[in-house]
Amino acid sequence: MHWHERATSCGADTEEGTAHCNRGTAIATPISEPRYNERIRAREVRLIGPDGSQVGVRTTADALVLARELDLDLVEVAPLANPPVCRIMDYGKFRYEESQRLKESRKKTVQITMKEVKFRPKIGKGDFDTKVRHMHEFLGEGHKVKVTLQFRGREVAHPELGTKILHAVIEQLGQVAKVDTHARLEGRNMTMVLSPEKKAPKKQETKPAPKAQAAPAVQVTPEPAAQEQAPTEI
Repeated sequence: MHWHERATSCGADTEEGTAHCNRGTAIATPISEPRYNERIRAREVRLIGPDGSQVGVRTTADALVLARELDLDLVEVAPLANPPVCRIMDYGKFRYEESQRLKESRKKTVQITMKEVKFRPKIGKGDFDTKVRHMHEFLGEGHKVKVTLQFRGREVAHPELGTKILHAVIEQLGQVAKVDTHARLEGRNMTMVLSPEKKAPKKQETKPAPKAQAAPAVQVTPEPAAQEQAPTEI
C-alpha cells in the first residue's frame, strides 16, 4: 500500500496534505503531490493520452480503465480546471523526474555563505597576498568574508598591529568589498566582516579608454616629411 493511502486508513485525510490519526500521530504528505488513480475525486475529467494527445472528456471510471489497460496511472495534472485535466502516465517515473528537476534547480541556486580567513599580526607578505587573493575569489562568488586576526601572548596588548593588517586588507579589496562589520576586538581575536561590493565592475571600465585615444596621435606626421625629402635627392 502506498504511504499516501495510510492516512486514509487512519480516518482523516485532508486536502492540505496532513492527516491526523486517532492515536494523535500525524502523517505529512507533500502539498504539491497530485491526486492519482482512485484518489481523483472528480466524476469527469478531460483526459490526455500517454503520448500527449487529447482524448476528450471522460468519466473518471472510464479513464481509469484506459490507464489500467496500458499498465499506467491516471494522474490529475490540472485540478483547478473544469473539468480537471488528467493524463495517463507512469506515476513512479513522473515523481522521479520531478525530484530530478528539483535537484537541478537547487544546484543552480547560489548559496551565500560566510567564509573565514585568519591572519596573524606578523604575517609575511607572501602569505598576506595569498589570503587576500582567496578573499577576492570568495567575494567574487558572492560570499561574505569574516576576517579574523589572531593575537598570541603579549600581542593582544598591541591592537594597533591588528588594525594595520585589517586596513591593508581593505585597501587591497576596496573595489570588490564593503565593510559590513567594522574591526572589533573579541578576546584575543580582532574580527571584521566584508561583503561583495556590487558597484565594483564600473570602476574597471574607465582604465582602457585612454589607450584607445593614444593610437590616432601617432598616425600621420612622420610620413609627409619622408615623402618630401625623397624627390630632393633625385
